[in-house]
Amino acid sequence: MTDSDVAADWAAQRRRAIDMHAANLAHRASAEATEAAAMLAEFVATATARGIEPVLLTATSYDGRRRFRTGLRGWYLRPNLAVGADGGFYVLSVRGSLGALFTGVTVQPSRPRLVIGEGGRDGERISLRALLDLRLGE
Repeated sequence: MTDSDVAADWAAQRRRAIDMHAANLAHRASAEATEAAAMLAEFVATATARGIEPVLLTATSYDGRRRFRTGLRGWYLRPNLAVGADGGFYVLSVRGSLGALFTGVTVQPSRPRLVIGEGGRDGERISLRALLDLRLGE
């Protein structure tokens, strides 16, 4: 076996390992999102059953200076995070514009996570379950 054969074999093994790792990460992220979505659906049902009314949600510009209408109803978990009445998970930080002050913004649901603020500063990390329970007053 020549040096170039060894290098090619090593590169192929490395590529397979990277592909397998990426597939594993995607599978875990999908499973996490499915579990988190079930928690959000349970939260919406519980909040509705307890008579906790959803409110009109507003988004905030990235710099925090402006607020924009979204046309969504739901429950705030944090100033920039909410659960929509539709069970969606919304990040309410948006790039604002002058026109959006008048027309509002469209916010798409994000993939929910089981841990909120992961990778952030100390004290910003909290489980989705704990955040939902706090919002329900439990």
